[in-house]
Amino acid sequence: MSRILKTSGFLGLATMMVVGVYQFTLLESSGAVPPWLIGGHAHLGVLSILAIVLGFTVDAFELVGTLRTAVVGLFVVGQWLLPLTIWIGQGFRLFVLMPTTFLWALCLITTMLIMAWKAATVSPATGDPPSTAVPGDD
Repeated sequence: MSRILKTSGFLGLATMMVVGVYQFTLLESSGAVPPWLIGGHAHLGVLSILAIVLGFTVDAFELVGTLRTAVVGLFVVGQWLLPLTIWIGQGFRLFVLMPTTFLWALCLITTMLIMAWKAATVSPATGDPPSTAVPGDD
C-alpha cells in the first residue's frame, strides 16, 4: 500500500505541474489566474509531496493491517478530493460542494493523528523491511 501513496504522490505532482503550465498560459494570455485555481494547485502540490513522504513513513513505522489501510485510504481521498472540490466548486460555481472540503480535511487530519500516535509510540525500523507486512501489501 505504500506503493499507492507514492504513486498517488507522483501522479499528483505531475497533475500539479500541468495545472501550473495552464496557469502560466492564462497569465500570459489574459494577465489573470483565478484565485481558486491557485489554491487548488498549492493544496495538490503540498499534499502530493506529503503522500510520497508518507509512503516511506508507513513502511518505517511498520504499519500493517487495518491501520495501514486507513492511513493510505484516508490520505489518498483527502489528497485528491480537497483540491478537486475547490476547483469544481469554485470553478463551476457549484458552491454546494464547498462544505465537503471539511470532510476531506478531516480525512487528512485523521491520517496525521494516526501517524503522530505511531511516531510517539514506535521506533522507526532500522532499514530492514517490515517484519509483519505480507508481500501483497504493496
